[in-house]
Amino acid sequence: MTIAVPESLIARVSDGIAALTFNRPGKHNAINYEMWCGIGAAMRAFEADDGVRVVVVSGAGGRAFSAGADISEFESQRNAETLAAYNRAAAEGYDALRYSGKPTIARIDGYCIGGGLGIALGCDLRIASDRSRFGIPAARLGLGYEYDGLKELVDLVGPAAAKEIMFTARRLDAREAAAIGLVNRVVAPEELEATVEEYAGQIAENAPLTVRACKRIVAEALKDPEQRDLALCAQMVADCYASEDYVEGRRAFMEKRRPQFKGR
Repeated sequence: MTIAVPESLIARVSDGIAALTFNRPGKHNAINYEMWCGIGAAMRAFEADDGVRVVVVSGAGGRAFSAGADISEFESQRNAETLAAYNRAAAEGYDALRYSGKPTIARIDGYCIGGGLGIALGCDLRIASDRSRFGIPAARLGLGYEYDGLKELVDLVGPAAAKEIMFTARRLDAREAAAIGLVNRVVAPEELEATVEEYAGQIAENAPLTVRACKRIVAEALKDPEQRDLALCAQMVADCYASEDYVEGRRAFMEKRRPQFKGR
């Protein structure tokens, strides 16, 4: 199944795995206004599709995941008159990815810079080729960086590494990124697609209710204690035990076969 999005994006679903690809290789997959709108639309479609078990986000061309926001648009799309609409579209795109109930994997090959790194941080897992490069150049552009984006970075790599990334605006290579926990795995470029496919396939085969519950509970654990919805966490766990999938999982284990989970 293919989802209607701008030509600058490709959105497809096959065998339970959704793929969202940034399709501006000539621009290092820099994100423009129409792409922000399309990211939100695609993620909402994936979220509504019960057949989607996992979402893989990537960049076309093999040179960049995304080099960040399209700076050439700043005068037309991020001036005093248009900034509010641009920020709204970007926030909706980020949030649709960040708060999706479906597990997400960023497949990173090449540059992953600025807003591109922000998108990768919004994914649950990040798997990168060893030629990838990471950075946030806000301090070289005079940009203010929003609280949500910085908190996400701090939660992932800790305050000291986050300060280094933001203060220096330098680019980290893939090994440095892995060492501070910015990415989960680093592989050779020729192994990247197969590695991500293996991860996505494993997730797609697992019990969707369990994966969704784990994703939500981890998100709640990162909140301040008074903001955590522990009742929701408990309900999601109870839903797993009450599901047909729990019955199927036990039977498959006893019968020494692969379970066939249905997400209910």
